Amino acid sequence: MNRAYKFRIMPNSEQRIMFAKTFGCVRFIYNRMLADKIKHYEETKQKLNNTPAQYKKEFDWLKEVDSLALANAQKNLQTAYNNFFRSPKVGFPKFKSKKSNHRSYTTNCVNGNIKLENGYLTLPKVGKIKVKQHRNIPLDYKLKSVTVSQTPSGKYYASILFCLLYTSDAADEL
Repeated sequence: MNRAYKFRIMPNSEQRIMFAKTFGCVRFIYNRMLADKIKHYEETKQKLNNTPAQYKKEFDWLKEVDSLALANAQKNLQTAYNNFFRSPKVGFPKFKSKKSNHRSYTTNCVNGNIKLENGYLTLPKVGKIKVKQHRNIPLDYKLKSVTVSQTPSGKYYASILFCLLYTSDAADEL
């Protein structure tokens, strides 16, 4: 069972800059990969399987941000692309606008790279961020991913996804 908790985060000025870079890179990689998929399909009538790593040689600044955020952008694009080919009435994936107020990215917890402890959230490439943690997380929950978002008013939030670890007692009851 998955459960998400949304907390307000208070990044410092350096962290705000890193969030802005990450939001921009995620949007850029989504749009660039979509454009390449469209071009490849028009030329060959076949689907293109591209990855963010292929673009890091050409665009060196993509290395500055969390690679899992870029991988999640690839996953989202691939899902939208496959949904279109499965059912065209869903609509073709759209390019992400720079002027849109929707700024967010998702990163996954791998080998404990994300931690929520003592009122701080630790994120890759960003570091420790102060969190307004208004509720406690049960000990039997394991952190899976974090989606960082910014509202049009400039407030930052972290939606933290947890999964319930099944203990032997809980498994026996099932």
